[in-house]
Amino acid sequence: MVFFSFLFFSLSKKKTQSLTDFDYWDYVVPDPNLNEVIFEESTCQNLVKMLENCLSESKQTKLGCSKVLVPEKLTQRIAQDVLRLSSTEPCGLRGCVMHVNLEIENVCKKLDRIVCDSSVVPTFELTLVFKQENCSWTRFRDFFSRGRFSSGFRRTLILSSGFRLVKKKQKGITI
Repeated sequence: MVFFSFLFFSLSKKKTQSLTDFDYWDYVVPDPNLNEVIFEESTCQNLVKMLENCLSESKQTKLGCSKVLVPEKLTQRIAQDVLRLSSTEPCGLRGCVMHVNLEIENVCKKLDRIVCDSSVVPTFELTLVFKQENCSWTRFRDFFSRGRFSSGFRRTLILSSGFRLVKKKQKGITI
């Protein structure tokens, strides 16, 4: 009971005093909407799964390898950037078509086309380009490829932590 009466007293006192800098933020900055935070988190995780599925399905069909090594949090960073770029669009992420490519030795290879929501007319396109890691590991791998480890090492693709994400607006679309 004491807590409630103190809370009531402090609120009523706040109304009669002039606003200070500290009080200003109480009125202007809204509390974060937990539903939006949870929704964005789940949307981000769904996008991460879509990207990982794209890489998984492409490894044998389009890349001809048995393993793709992805840097930690790479797909998470990409998903966050995609959400940020789609936040200014009229339909948000639902209006996105993403072209996923992989750059290997300055050649771009198409992996997949992801349509975020097929029931919505796309309002923008994103082109995502993963990059192959260029490091001394490939020389180290070639050393082992002569021995009995050759089947596993030769067919492993290592992605770089860098990527390119380009946004292109669809022309002539009105919503």
